[in-house]
Amino acid sequence: MSASTIKWGYFITTGLFTAMIASSVFAFYIAQTEVAQEAFQNLGFPAWLVLPLAGAKLLGLLALWIRKVPQLTTMAYAGFFFNLILAIIAHVNVGDGEFGGALGALVLVLASFFLSQKHFANSEA
Repeated sequence: MSASTIKWGYFITTGLFTAMIASSVFAFYIAQTEVAQEAFQNLGFPAWLVLPLAGAKLLGLLALWIRKVPQLTTMAYAGFFFNLILAIIAHVNVGDGEFGGALGALVLVLASFFLSQKHFANSEA
């Protein structure tokens, strides 16, 4: 893969992932907090988790884009990975068939992570 392809792939996957997460945070977690809390409870999670998770997701997105502290960026990727795995498992466990969004976001965050490793390794060389 050329450096240009890696760069564009990184920015496209990270941008799409950011759009998915930010839109879900603002349109669901914040704008419909009560509905989100009920959905969390139906999945077996505590209702109070909705707003702290929304804040953590927004901070995680900032860490992905700012990239000033490499360890923080890596922790943000790990946090998103584990959050999405847990979301998929929770949806499958309750059998509501609503795991598609989390699965799509998981594919994007994994692609973003692996492309970022290649892109920023090439940038520093």
